[in-house]
Amino acid sequence: MFKTAVIIVTCNSEKVVGHCLEALAKQNVPADIIYLVDSGSDDAAYLTRHGSMNDLTVLQQEKNVGFSQANNIGYGQLSESIDFVLFLNPDVLLDQSFIAQAVKVMDSDPDIGILTGSMIGFDFESLQASSRLDSTGIFRKWYGRWYDRGQGEVNRNQYSTGENVPAACGALMFCKKTVLDQAALEDGVIFDPDFFLYKEDIELSLRIRKSGWRIRYEPELVAYHGRGWQKNRRKMDRELRTMAARNEILLYRKHPSPYVLWSLAKYFLVTVFNV
Repeated sequence: MFKTAVIIVTCNSEKVVGHCLEALAKQNVPADIIYLVDSGSDDAAYLTRHGSMNDLTVLQQEKNVGFSQANNIGYGQLSESIDFVLFLNPDVLLDQSFIAQAVKVMDSDPDIGILTGSMIGFDFESLQASSRLDSTGIFRKWYGRWYDRGQGEVNRNQYSTGENVPAACGALMFCKKTVLDQAALEDGVIFDPDFFLYKEDIELSLRIRKSGWRIRYEPELVAYHGRGWQKNRRKMDRELRTMAARNEILLYRKHPSPYVLWSLAKYFLVTVFNV
C-alpha cells in the first residue's frame, strides 16, 4: 500500500481550513498523515479545533515564515515510509476520489514527478462551486508571462485531455517523495525559501523538469479553489503585486532565460506606474 502525506500551510485561514480538512476526511482513500503548518496567524486559537483530528499534526510558527519555508517545515516531518506528498492550500477542497485517482495515475506512469488537476473556482460565502475554472496547469506566454491556464473561463470541459504542462499551481501539487528528495536544494528544502510568496511553485516545477521528470495535468483529478481573482489587477494589494514581480526576476536569475526582459519590464510597470 502506498502512503500519502498532506501538507497545508495556514495563515489567518480560519474561514476556510475547516472545509479543506472536511473534504480530506471524506476521501475514498484517506491520507496517512496531515501536517497543518501555521505561519504566524494573528490569532491561532482556531487551530485547536482541528488538533484532535486523527492523523493530523499542527505545527505552529510564531511568525510568518513564508509559504515556501512553511511547506519545508512540514516536509521535514515526513518519515521515509511516505510515498506521495500533496501540497495543498487551505482554501482548496478535494473531490472525494482525488487521492485514490492521483495514486493510480502516479503508479501507472513512473516518469511523472508532479501531478495536478482541474481546479474549479469556489465561493466560501455561499459554499458553492463556480461555473468558472481556476487553473488547469501553469503555462507561459510567448513573451514570458506565466499564467494559470483557463483562469476565469467558463468551464465547458475545454481542457479535458491529460497532458504534460510546464508547471503546476502550488495550491495543488501531488508529488512523488523520491522525486522531491532528488530535486531538493538541500536535505528537506523542497521549495526555495528565497521565494517568500509567489513563483515558488514555478521554480520547483522548473527544477523538477530539469531533473528529467514530467509535470502532468489530469482533468479527472478535480478540486475546488476559493482563491479570489480579479481582472483589474489594481484591486490586488500593491505590495503583493510588487513581490510577485520581484520574484519573477528572481526566478530568471535562478533559471536564466531571455524571458528576464519581460520580468524586468513588469517590475518597472508595477513599481513606477502601479499597473
